[in-house]
Amino acid sequence: MLNSGTVADQAAGLRHMANPKPVRVIAVTSGKGGVGKTNVSVNLATAMAQSGKHVLLLDADMGLANVDVMLGLHPEYNLSHVLSGERTLEEILVPAPGGFRVVPAASGVKSMLELGAREHAGLVQAFSELSTPLDVLLIDTAAGLSDGVVTYTRAAQEVIVVVCDEPASITDAYALIKVMSRDYGHKRFRILANMARSIREGYELFGKIARVTDKFLSVSLDFLGTIPHDELLRQAVQKQRAVVEVYPSSRASLAFKKLVPKVDNWPVPATPSGHVEFFVERLVNARRDGAGALA
Repeated sequence: MLNSGTVADQAAGLRHMANPKPVRVIAVTSGKGGVGKTNVSVNLATAMAQSGKHVLLLDADMGLANVDVMLGLHPEYNLSHVLSGERTLEEILVPAPGGFRVVPAASGVKSMLELGAREHAGLVQAFSELSTPLDVLLIDTAAGLSDGVVTYTRAAQEVIVVVCDEPASITDAYALIKVMSRDYGHKRFRILANMARSIREGYELFGKIARVTDKFLSVSLDFLGTIPHDELLRQAVQKQRAVVEVYPSSRASLAFKKLVPKVDNWPVPATPSGHVEFFVERLVNARRDGAGALA
């Protein structure tokens, strides 16, 4: 008979064999709501899945979930059932029409809105138990600067800040970057201009933010790209589908697809950063494997 230690060792070995490479973890955030952040998350997940990657989208707006609504999903279980111990994280994953999977959050559950930093950190650590093959985890954060937004942003390797050409969007994006850099040491942010009238407008929007951060903060901003204003995107939302899936030749779809090779070229860290983060065990294992290969 196998003892519990042997079973645990074999389970860890199977997880490692199933996915030996580190998972790329990307937080999609904005500072304020209403800038199309969730739409960006859904369409980027779809575009990356279409490129052949195993993608998981975490709805991290714990009490006001809307990824499932945007995709027409009706999950039976969500993260509230993981926190209560009724279900494991693996058991609540839901397949999405775009070829990726969703980790659904709860909607209208008061206790989920009141989670503290410890509970959010526990959810982050629970992802290390996933045995499913995975290349990319996208995190659709809530708006604002709550404990959850800070925890999930710090736990990611990369942060995409979605902005649109509105004063409040620019101000709140700057506030997010300021807090994450000054208080938590995050120094690199990818800026995505959404709902822009032209590529030039996207560059100009990036410039507005970059000029202020260059003056007052010690951070590195990278212009990820521009998603144009597109009537077909609005129609896709009404159909509860990703525009990349239902209107693959639309202007917005082509812009999302252009993001994929850019993201692919971002470096994946070889070691953990020292604070709570997603899939830290896989980063450690990858480092050990690399050391063994060089020995």
